[in-house]
Amino acid sequence: MTKLRSTFALAAIAATLVTISFSQGRGNRNYNPATETTVKGTVEEVQQIPGQGANTGTHLVLKTDSGTYDVHVGPTSFLASQKFSFAKGEEVEVTGSKIGSDTLIAREIKKDGKVLTLRNQQGIPAWSGGHRGQW
Repeated sequence: MTKLRSTFALAAIAATLVTISFSQGRGNRNYNPATETTVKGTVEEVQQIPGQGANTGTHLVLKTDSGTYDVHVGPTSFLASQKFSFAKGEEVEVTGSKIGSDTLIAREIKKDGKVLTLRNQQGIPAWSGGHRGQW
């Protein structure tokens, strides 16, 4: 019975890692312009999520009037190259593709009069050189 539990635990961990990998580096495969929405809210938490290789992705936990969202922003290195960062308590406006009830893949984020463009209208990441599926 212990071996069976271990197998299920490993399968669950593997599924979680695959989900994180796709939502970070390859999240644009899930980007659907038809589900695009814009929300305004307060950053509750900034998370650094390990991705493939040495890549780390940035997520925001965003509290809005309609609920809390997990906002998939993009590679932390891309944010740094754009000289853009986030901190708890900041007010932001996020335009992105809504996945499920509480997840957004960000296309554009506005903060303090500045605009960070992460993806084009079709969801192709700015850091990918124009190719879908590139980290």
